[in-house]
Amino acid sequence: MSTEPITRPEPPEAEPQAAPVAPGPELLPTANARRTWAVLGDGLRSVPGATALALLTVLGGSTAGLVAPWVLGSMVDDISAGAGLDAILRSAGLIAGAAVVGGLLAGLGAWQVSRVGETVLARLRERVMERVLHMPAARLERVRIGDLLSRVGDDVAVVTNAIARNGPEVVTALAMVVLTTVGMAALDWRLGLAGLAALPFYVWAVRWYMPRSGPYYARERVAMGERSHALMGALRGRGTVRAYRLEEEHEQVIADRSRTAMRLTIDVFYLFTRLGARMNGSEFVGLGAVLVVGFFLVRGDLATVGMVTAAALFFHRLFGPIGFLVMNFNDVQQAGASLARLAGVIDLPVAADPRAEEGPAGSSLRVEAVSHAYAPGAPRALDGVTLGVAAGERVALVGASGAGKTTLAAVVSGLRAPTSGTVLLGGVPLDELGEARVREHVFLVSQETHVFAGTLLDDLRLARAGADPGEVESALETVGALDWVRALPEGLETVVGEGGHALTAEQAQHLALARLVLADPDLAVLDEATAEAGSSGARRLESAAVAATKGRTTLVVAHRLTQAQTADRVVVMDQGRIVEEGTHDQLVADGGRYARLWHSWQG
Repeated sequence: MSTEPITRPEPPEAEPQAAPVAPGPELLPTANARRTWAVLGDGLRSVPGATALALLTVLGGSTAGLVAPWVLGSMVDDISAGAGLDAILRSAGLIAGAAVVGGLLAGLGAWQVSRVGETVLARLRERVMERVLHMPAARLERVRIGDLLSRVGDDVAVVTNAIARNGPEVVTALAMVVLTTVGMAALDWRLGLAGLAALPFYVWAVRWYMPRSGPYYARERVAMGERSHALMGALRGRGTVRAYRLEEEHEQVIADRSRTAMRLTIDVFYLFTRLGARMNGSEFVGLGAVLVVGFFLVRGDLATVGMVTAAALFFHRLFGPIGFLVMNFNDVQQAGASLARLAGVIDLPVAADPRAEEGPAGSSLRVEAVSHAYAPGAPRALDGVTLGVAAGERVALVGASGAGKTTLAAVVSGLRAPTSGTVLLGGVPLDELGEARVREHVFLVSQETHVFAGTLLDDLRLARAGADPGEVESALETVGALDWVRALPEGLETVVGEGGHALTAEQAQHLALARLVLADPDLAVLDEATAEAGSSGARRLESAAVAATKGRTTLVVAHRLTQAQTADRVVVMDQGRIVEEGTHDQLVADGGRYARLWHSWQG
């Protein structure tokens, strides 16, 4: 197995190239900076009262923090003028009172900012999940599962941590910077200008850092998605990986992609340390300018020593919030990159679903000249397939791995749109029915059955929300699962799925077949629905599948030829084409490809 080359990023002085992305499934889009800010603004405007109150509280706390430097400067002048102890105690009391009020407002403001942030994030998360869950099935099949999981998992976690841990402090620090700058200018405009001498150096430092670090953060998020994609691929295909002894190759791919993410993090930290040195230089320039200008103002009787003292304390007070903003710039950048990826999901276009007013006129299936390729220029997985299935007929698809059986099942069930050709159900093309209507009339059971967390009854009601316990038990009895369900600790009320009662692969497939019975679709598509069970379990599931689809138009992707033996008709596929077609007995008698497969199976 070959692996894609993974190279070390360019040195920090050069803008990094795009992250290495493996060919295959597509990546979801990422919003630009302007759109990301717009999404954040929309969220804040959705809670205008809470946002305004939080901002006012933070500003009040920051204003209270200006009292101490101002009063300390006045104390210097009072002491120089020979003021008594009473004046000093009054000043000390004022400082203490302002500290208490400032502390209370700061704490209240932090809580309000955190609450607003969590509310905005919760709504953002809901919008992301809504867009993902309503993504057209064909688009969802093309998306990298690792990229998708990274966005709804890692990226949401990064933004959540940034809001919970740093959000209130960032807002407070920004307010302190603005108000402290105003306070310096209020003392004397020349002292304010002296403090602003540091601004070009701050701007230079940040402008040096941002264009270099931003692309790395975006690239790091993509690299983490690539790592998740590799992990998911290895875990989901662990049986095949072990069977072909590909553990080392997959470990190498995961290690390479993890190493790429690690190198990006180290490079960003290197940039960050250089930014810290530039920020220290900016502080030195600003404080030095305030003191030098203050010296000449005092010597010229244009300012008092107390005013210069207050200005120096004001500027020194900026060290904390500016330092905080800088020290947490990594988190802000990471949160911004993650927020841009979430905004990219929100902006996915909503596919128009025609949702025909009337359903198909019958349950017959017609596949007309269908071809499909998974990417432009890729080999065709289906090549001009034409197939008709009469209402109530059971047809089995047979062929070697890669023959196109699963692709045809996905196209017929509406999970993939064919590159060319048409699929008709009851004489109506699937694309005219619309995805929602197709879901009502076509039911797919694959070998990868998910058991949702909750009671067994709720799990089965996913197929028909209004089903009563009697109807659910009838469906379970049809597929031969009622006995083992009743043997569970709490029967239908037993909690299954994550954190609940563990079900075997055979039991999970029983649930999927029971859902099919409850859904009562016109067309059932079984894609190797008994493949995960053992030999005895597969035989029981085959009987259950026959019972669940009795009298129903059914397309079966057969991994066991006994499934083909019981079908009304067998269709043999090879390299995306239908090469043989007929009943089991006819094809065996013909002595062709199917006959050879059957004799090998029997032998």
